[in-house]
Amino acid sequence: MLKSVNLRNYMLKNPVRVNAEDNILEAMQVIFDNKISGLCVVDDKDNLVGILSELDCLRAALSAIYNDSNIGKVKDYMAKDNLAVAHPNEDIVDVAQDMLLKNKRRRPVVEDGKLIGQITCRQLLRAVREFKG
Repeated sequence: MLKSVNLRNYMLKNPVRVNAEDNILEAMQVIFDNKISGLCVVDDKDNLVGILSELDCLRAALSAIYNDSNIGKVKDYMAKDNLAVAHPNEDIVDVAQDMLLKNKRRRPVVEDGKLIGQITCRQLLRAVREFKG
């Protein structure tokens, strides 16, 4: 049976991030280069201000094509309201259950407002494998 453990032990430290002022095309390149499905969005002081997913990027690209306009900035398309975040000392099982309940693949880890990590389904699966192995 999986034991409850501290999230800090499994989170990705220094997750890939973009700035809210970055161009969506730049953010898309970061997603491609890192082979990930989304990014944490921070301000100039590394405070978490949003999440940008592949779907957000697709929405931005289609909007630019449809409206014959520039593609815009990350802040125009990122999710920024009611962001679910985790604290590094939270119980990994509780976080995993909440991610399943909310159907989210990633959760930023924030301490004192600053982005310090991220937990994803992949890290959760690694934790299960280590406890089962």
